[in-house]
Amino acid sequence: MKLIDFDGAFEAYLQDWFVRSKGLFRTYDEMEDRVPEVYQTFLDTPADFLNGEKPGVFFERFSDPKELTDWMVAYEKGGVPVPDMLLNRIADLGRAAEESLLSLLTAEDIPQASRMSAVTLLREVDSARPAALYLSWVKGFDGRDELTENALESLQSMGDAVLPAILETLEGATDEGRAALLTILPEGAADDKTVRLAISLFERRRDLQAQLAGVLGRMGDERALPALRRAALDRENGYLVYIELRNAIEQLGEDAPERDFSDDDPEYESLKGL
Repeated sequence: MKLIDFDGAFEAYLQDWFVRSKGLFRTYDEMEDRVPEVYQTFLDTPADFLNGEKPGVFFERFSDPKELTDWMVAYEKGGVPVPDMLLNRIADLGRAAEESLLSLLTAEDIPQASRMSAVTLLREVDSARPAALYLSWVKGFDGRDELTENALESLQSMGDAVLPAILETLEGATDEGRAALLTILPEGAADDKTVRLAISLFERRRDLQAQLAGVLGRMGDERALPALRRAALDRENGYLVYIELRNAIEQLGEDAPERDFSDDDPEYESLKGL
């Protein structure tokens, strides 16, 4: 399985274009603005490194999902940039690529970047099949895992179909996992139990208050107001956190308590200059 460096080939093509275009543009920025057009020309031009085939259509003659996903993994393992055209071809196969992509999520000895690509591609083909697996990742989320963050984006895109499972997972998730799931809940989806859980988490974890303030505001439940007002008055919360708290309070129909940040808040001072 040959790993063709399309990125490297385009870089050489672009450098040659820069040399040939010297003097045709007044500024470097004008040249930069043309790069997308040059890239499209690269894709549409027969290339010597492909024996005269156009880079933009090279992968279109392949239709076996496993072959294509194996190729994607081989690129990652080989340290060669995965071509966008390969990823696009897998996405173009739609649900036909679903099984091969799902297998990557739990496969051993593959790069994390390949799992990341699999999550993204499964989202592009509108697959809800990995929802249970994604929720198991979120259940143990530590707030710093990019793969789980990508999975959360997919869960959000699945909409109401996964809402019951999300609400069920909240109970046993880590605090970071709960905050993440609460953040992707659609407006009006939280039941009484979920509202109380969100308020409790907000009060217990100061470091999550900026994230959860927006959640409480969208939930539209006035029971969150006392906790939000206390946090807004807490001098340990800086200006940026206060803005989130103020927005949530106003979203719930009240005016936020005023605070003066002009003397000792570096966040306020840096933003004031803007």
